[in-house]
This record gives sequence, C-alpha cells and structure tokens, in this order.
Amino acid sequence: MLEFLKNLFKKTPKVEKVDLASRFELIGRVGQGSMSKVWRARDPSTDRMYAIKVLDREKTRKLEERFLSKGLERPSEAEVALQLDHPRIVKTLETGTTIDDETFLVMEFVEGVSLSFLIDTQNEHMQQGRLRFLIELGEALEHFHSKHLIHRDICPRNIMLDENYRIKLIDFGLVVPNTPPFQQPGNRTGTANYMAPELMKRKKTDQRLDIFSYAMTCYEMYANRLPWDSVGQTIELMQQRINTPPADIREYVSDIDEDVAETIMRGLESEPSSRWSSASQMVARFRDARERLEGVR
Repeated sequence: MLEFLKNLFKKTPKVEKVDLASRFELIGRVGQGSMSKVWRARDPSTDRMYAIKVLDREKTRKLEERFLSKGLERPSEAEVALQLDHPRIVKTLETGTTIDDETFLVMEFVEGVSLSFLIDTQNEHMQQGRLRFLIELGEALEHFHSKHLIHRDICPRNIMLDENYRIKLIDFGLVVPNTPPFQQPGNRTGTANYMAPELMKRKKTDQRLDIFSYAMTCYEMYANRLPWDSVGQTIELMQQRINTPPADIREYVSDIDEDVAETIMRGLESEPSSRWSSASQMVARFRDARERLEGVR
C-alpha cells in the first residue's frame, strides 16, 4: 500500500523544452507533409548535419483522439522511431518537445533523392538497381514487422535513396501496432494509390496491408505506372481496385524476369489470404532472382 501511495503522488518529471533555433542552425526546409515540417540543420557543437522533423501539434492531437475515442492508446511517432534500428530505415537519434509544445525528431540527414524521382526519370540508377531496391525495401519492411508494427503508408514518396543509392524508408506518422485492437476496421489511412483493397472496404487489416503497398511500389519501379488506370482518391479508383484485377506487369515490361513478375503479382492479390503473408517471402524470391541474373544476392 505504501508503494502504491508513493507512486500515486510521485511528481511527474519536468520535460525540458528545446529552442531548436538556438541549439541548431536551421539551414532550410527540406520537406513538408500534411502533419509535419522537416528542416535541414547543423549542430554547431559537432558540425554534423541532421534532419529535424517537427510535428504539427494540432494535427497530431486530432490523430491521437481518433484512437482514444476507440479506447486505443497508439504509440507516438517518436516512440516508434526510437524502436527502429536498421540500415534501410532512417535513423532517429533523439526526440523531444519544442518551446512551442511540438514534438520533434532529430534524424540522420539523407543526402539523396526520393524513389518517386527515380521512378519518374527511369535513369540508369533505376534501370540497373531496381532489383536491389526491391530487396532493400523488403528488408526495411521485415524489420518493421519484426517489431510488430504496420507502416500503413509504403509508397515511393516515403522512400529515399542516399548518395550511394541505398534505400532509406522514412515517415512513421501512420504506424500502428500489429495487434488485434489496431487491426479492427476503421478509417481509410495512407496514400490512396497504394492502399490495399481491405482498407478501402473497411475490413480488418494486418501486415499484409503493407505487403500490398510494397508490391505496388515494386510494380511501379519496373513499369513506371500503376496496375490500374484510375489514380487519386476517387470513387472510380476504389471501385476499380475492388472489382478489377491488376494488369499483369508483363503487359508493360516484356523483359521482366518471370519469378520477379510472379512475386510482385501475388503481392497484389485482392484477398489478403491469397497474398504473401510476409515481406521475407518476397525478399527471398527477389534474392534468388538477383543471384541468378546478376550473380549477387
């Protein structure tokens, strides 16, 4: 009883708020999403460059309230980010609260380009490296799922390539635990063009939601288009995604390896039970294909 009373009246530790403009040299804005801003920043004490992500306080609160209204306490983006430690996922080094009461994340700065840019340009880096990109993205997803997390927004704009053209998965703002309370039907969340059919139909979800988005991204890396004609968040897209099978990737990429094509297409199955159940299964097949085609795994 004494221990209980001690805990009950224990003072909450004071959170030290940070003035980012005083601690860092904020060089310029490098990104902005619907819920955050990202700055390129230099730490004067070490001369190292970082990316600092500042979450919009009001929009973050509204997202949290959606879960709290269902009796669910979702881990924050900062809590998720600190769990992740993988070379194919952008590293978060520190989190805290600004003097404006906004959460911030100090992350490694990725000097490179987005996967969206490479897909659009289809330059030699994409042509020569896409099978490796498929593997590296799958490895990042393997790590996510090993932590019992679902990313929920796998798409080219959330994937960077560093100066050595190695994949870096970014943005953990929509992540939820892969546990029954968070798998229940709910709001459609993510980027519409990469959204799995079960999410559009408001059915239960699990890690296979990410498998679908991963396969969509793989498809686009090869075909420079999506497997359906309708794009954007429209009724037509949702109806087509639910009622029409995806166009076979071999229709657009005649020289694609058969095993690679089959692996991607199975990831796009409408029914989750017909899809790959893990990223590891896809990665293993892509590695086999790369060893056969390029002599490396």
